[in-house]
Amino acid sequence: MKNIGLIYGRDIRNIVTNWAALVIILGLAMLPSLYAWFNIKASWDPYGNTGDIAIAVANNDKGTTLRGQPINLGNEIINSLKDNHKLGWRFVSEADAMKGVKHGDYYASIVIPDNFSATIATVLSNQPIKAEILYYVNEKINAVSPKIASSGASGIIQEVSKNFVQTANGTIFKIFNELGIELQEQLPTIERVRTLIFKLEKDFPEINRVVNTAADDVQKTDQLVKKAQSNLPVVVDIAEKGQRFASGLDTFLTQASGAAKNIAPNVKQDLLLLQQTAIATQQLASALKDPNVDPAVVTDMLDHVASRLDIGLKVQSQLIAWFDQLNKVTGNKLGFVSSRLRQVQDKMKEQQTLVSTISSAVKKGEKPASDLVDRLSQVSGDASQLLGNILGRYDSEIEPAILSGLNQARQTAEKARNTLNDALKSVPDVKKILSDASKGLAVGTQGLAVIKKELPAVEKKITELADKMRDFESKGNLQEVIGLLKNNFQLESQFFAEPVVLKENKLYPIPNYGSAMSPFFSTLSLWVGATLLVSLITTEVHGDHPYKNYEVYFGRFFTFLTIALLQSVLVTSGDMFILGTYVVDKPWFILFGLVNSAVFMLMVYTLVSVFGNVGKALAIVLLVLQLAGSGGTFPIQTTPPFFRAIHPFLPFTYGISMMREAVGGIIWPIVRNDLLIMCIYAAVTLVVGLALKGAINQLSAGLVKKAKESKLIH
Repeated sequence: MKNIGLIYGRDIRNIVTNWAALVIILGLAMLPSLYAWFNIKASWDPYGNTGDIAIAVANNDKGTTLRGQPINLGNEIINSLKDNHKLGWRFVSEADAMKGVKHGDYYASIVIPDNFSATIATVLSNQPIKAEILYYVNEKINAVSPKIASSGASGIIQEVSKNFVQTANGTIFKIFNELGIELQEQLPTIERVRTLIFKLEKDFPEINRVVNTAADDVQKTDQLVKKAQSNLPVVVDIAEKGQRFASGLDTFLTQASGAAKNIAPNVKQDLLLLQQTAIATQQLASALKDPNVDPAVVTDMLDHVASRLDIGLKVQSQLIAWFDQLNKVTGNKLGFVSSRLRQVQDKMKEQQTLVSTISSAVKKGEKPASDLVDRLSQVSGDASQLLGNILGRYDSEIEPAILSGLNQARQTAEKARNTLNDALKSVPDVKKILSDASKGLAVGTQGLAVIKKELPAVEKKITELADKMRDFESKGNLQEVIGLLKNNFQLESQFFAEPVVLKENKLYPIPNYGSAMSPFFSTLSLWVGATLLVSLITTEVHGDHPYKNYEVYFGRFFTFLTIALLQSVLVTSGDMFILGTYVVDKPWFILFGLVNSAVFMLMVYTLVSVFGNVGKALAIVLLVLQLAGSGGTFPIQTTPPFFRAIHPFLPFTYGISMMREAVGGIIWPIVRNDLLIMCIYAAVTLVVGLALKGAINQLSAGLVKKAKESKLIH
């Protein structure tokens, strides 16, 4: 130990007393900091400065007319982009846009065709056609810019789709709303007609009994006839109102059938959206099973599928409620649709849970469990099969059931209108009967015969009308129909345009990209600093004193370690207090940097101390492997299989992990595991250094001497 202390003390004294050596050592201590700081600052907020990424936009849309109103959706897109500053939109002609993309003046271009509005307007025709927006990208300019530009183009498509869905659904729901309000206003009249007809039907046995006993009680019969004559105008008035209502109800149900035909593609589109979500989840499961898939793509797919599952669950709840209401109107013919949609809802909730679990594992750099991926694939397949069953029966069974129910109700309303019309036509006959009855009572028993002859005909008509009303009520509750139609059409159209709003919750928020990258660049700079030290400072002790190999090894290592720890303090403290990087646990950030620096210095020093110049080359090789295999920049799952295989064995993997914990918030089990692995690296390195230094130095002495004779290698 004495000789180790002598070597270390002499090195420190020589540095302090030799100003040239002191300047060089201080420079070596500062260089890793500069390396880390410049890289962190350069990548501080790249995704917040996309406003200067030039994207050309050319609008050739000539517009069209829709229900007599001129529209130009291309101009609406241009106006919305002028208020969008996320990308540098450049509004030019198509020729300038294409030329600019080819020559690199623009990263991408978006061309709106001349028939864009006209194509979208085909939604009201028998053969709707999907509109297209042309997108061109120059991928040779930069590796990342095409992804950013593509995101901007996708945003345009989403905004156009959202506005179109909101407008189209708003029109449909407005028609339903107006019909519901009109029915609600006429409901008292409908109820009065219904009550009066049922009352007349119920009272006819009594009327017959009175007529049969009129011969014995002419006076009582005369009073009853007079009462009927006084109430007849009320009956006529109610029957006339009932006739108008029945006519209006017939018109409403005819319009409802047409509206149902118009809304059917939207409902089917929602079912297709749910099926596509299930298929996308299946594709995600397939991608997760593929060992060669790009992890960045997997991460994007996970986020995209999670978003689509959230939207799918919202749309599904609305569809279930909608079909529940329709099922009541159509006589329980659509109960199987709601049942299957609830099964799909359960499957999608399970998919959502599985995707969330897999996404958490992927974002932590872990490989998702194969049983989770298999279960996700199975559940997604089941959901897709259930939706396929519904879609397969939609055109042939579901939509006809909806239309059949509404058509049956319309036919019943038409029959009710005809019955009331017949009843009104019979009013003169009723008047005549009552008049004759009155005359009959006046003249005595001769008039009773006429009354008894006419009463059965009147009773038959009233009974027929009451039976038709009961038949109508058995097939649907009018109040339920009114409740379904009276929903707020503006809120419903807004809901279908954007049924889900993403609510983001950041568990470990880091305010900028530079702070998020500081663990990687700081760790990298410490290895670079260790490599610089062994390149400029010798690992051997020169002089006549016969030191033992382990004394030279430890004595000179403490000198390197002192400088390396100084490098670490400058790097980590400079990150926080000069650059202002975000760090939750600042003292631990500095301490973890010291641990990384000590282990890295020990590894690099041992390589050079044992293997000489070959050790320097090995240190560079390790640096290169760790740049790609540590997962410091991109998730390790995005790298080729070789780098994923060596990832668990690289010091950077655990050094960066510790630094990230300090930046975002420490989870101690992770830190303890990282520290244990770093201690293992240090122990193995010490064993190699102490066991091999003497033997390998003796074997390579001749080679080193010969190399120095070249005057090129020191």
